[in-house]
Amino acid sequence: MKIYPFIFLLVAAGLLTACGDAPSDANQETTTAEPEEPTTGSADTLSYPEEKHLGNLKQLTFGGDNAEAYFSFDDSHLVFQAANEAWDAPCDQIFYMPIDGYEGERPPMLSTGKGRTTCSYFMPGDTTILYASTHLGGEECPETPPVVNGKYVWPIYESYDIFVADLQGNIVKQLTDGPGYDAEATLSPDGSKIVFTSTRSGDLELWTMNVDGTGLNQVTDELGYDGGAFFSPDGSKLIFRASRPQTKEEQDTYKALLAQGVVQPTEMEIFVCNVDGSELTQITDLGGANWAPFFHPSGEKILFSTNHHVDGGRQFNIFSINIDGTGLEQITFDPTFDAFPMFSYDGKKLVFSSNRNNGGTRDTNVFIADWND
Repeated sequence: MKIYPFIFLLVAAGLLTACGDAPSDANQETTTAEPEEPTTGSADTLSYPEEKHLGNLKQLTFGGDNAEAYFSFDDSHLVFQAANEAWDAPCDQIFYMPIDGYEGERPPMLSTGKGRTTCSYFMPGDTTILYASTHLGGEECPETPPVVNGKYVWPIYESYDIFVADLQGNIVKQLTDGPGYDAEATLSPDGSKIVFTSTRSGDLELWTMNVDGTGLNQVTDELGYDGGAFFSPDGSKLIFRASRPQTKEEQDTYKALLAQGVVQPTEMEIFVCNVDGSELTQITDLGGANWAPFFHPSGEKILFSTNHHVDGGRQFNIFSINIDGTGLEQITFDPTFDAFPMFSYDGKKLVFSSNRNNGGTRDTNVFIADWND
């Protein structure tokens, strides 16, 4: 699921899905209070002085909603999702480009152009990609519910299934075909396993499978949304975002919303576990929406997006933290939105999405930088 958190009015919306939607920014209860002025974009600057870990920052897309860019195994290309009317993509479709940017009016589209897609990832050999799509459930973009019972929510489309496509946009294999939501798929570093989120057990849990769709194994089993998972550099662990409703009221609300095909993403923390689900550990306890985690090349810490550090939650930045929960450090400083960090396989570059340098619009673009430890 991808998440583009744009900052709207008091009901603070955002198209979110990291692999997942982006979380909303503030208290999502509706109100009759006078609405505040929305934030419509960040300063027209490419980088900020505090961003000491980012060198030679470069903007790769210019307009529309672009996010969840992930490297090919040889670190030469990026696959990403974008919604851009100028690219014939009224809702998220999958595109790819070299790491120094695309030429022409738009990069090549690798999805069908039908339905809505999310969470693409290169397969071994860099000649095919993995992504989820709703196109078998309908050719039009599925509706996105803005609120349910006064609460901002993410849609959990039951028509999402996971596919493999070649770099000419031809679907070569369908990996899931059961009822319910199957999406947010990413690949292990050795190219042998896929982790994804599914409702096949009745809740939003993490599952793994072989790259041919066999060998299904349920990883998590606690009530709450588990998603946006990535493997550690050595392939032994999974990092992911999760909600964990505690009180009976919270649990009843979660179940009721899930029955309507939606989840509320305002409270999420980062968890880590072994690939089989053992040694599950909560890394963050920051409050607010903590999501889009990705392992640092060392395997000893992660980068993730969070709004815990600002009153009202109307700003998302990328932070790093050790996997034991120590050493919290802010990495990016855009006043609106930074998220979806991913390291190249050689650990030298970081790609992420941001609302910086967007001319005061709500455009979210893809950026790449040299990583400086």
